[in-house]
Amino acid sequence: MPKTERRLLIVEDDEAFARTLVRSFERRGYQVRHLTGEDGMPALLKEFLPTHAVVDLKLAGGASGLTSVKQLHAFDQDLVIVVLTGYASIATAVEAIKLGARHYLAKPSNTDDIEAAFDRAAGDTEVELTERTTSIKTLEWEHIHEALAASDFNISEAARRLGLHRRTLARKLEKRRIK
Repeated sequence: MPKTERRLLIVEDDEAFARTLVRSFERRGYQVRHLTGEDGMPALLKEFLPTHAVVDLKLAGGASGLTSVKQLHAFDQDLVIVVLTGYASIATAVEAIKLGARHYLAKPSNTDDIEAAFDRAAGDTEVELTERTTSIKTLEWEHIHEALAASDFNISEAARRLGLHRRTLARKLEKRRIK
């Protein structure tokens, strides 16, 4: 395949959102393949050879997209990976970058946002620093997300690490759910 071809793999369990991304990127000249999770990824990587990937952080069945990021980066260290999430936290952003993602975007993100993230390889020293301190609620959410990431998004294990009852953690997650 010519080097200039742009081949995109989308790992997203929300079928409607994935269809929208597929159509939008195909209109922009990308060849696109879609998976709902890690199943079938090794076989697809043998025949498709993506140059770009968009990975949802939280996949069906509580699976972590971070595992997909790690697998994709191991397959090709030059692969441009962007992680999308409705559950943004500092802990998962740091882990995604460590595992090989180029960028980490909070949903809702559109095709323009994703394509801009593909093109931005360097960091930006001009990012505005905030003077506002972090709220208790935000700190709690970060701590919860850190425990979730450390336990591969296993709610029972994360609750144990946080010293919470599993149902209490589940209720907190339901309240913060971003659609």
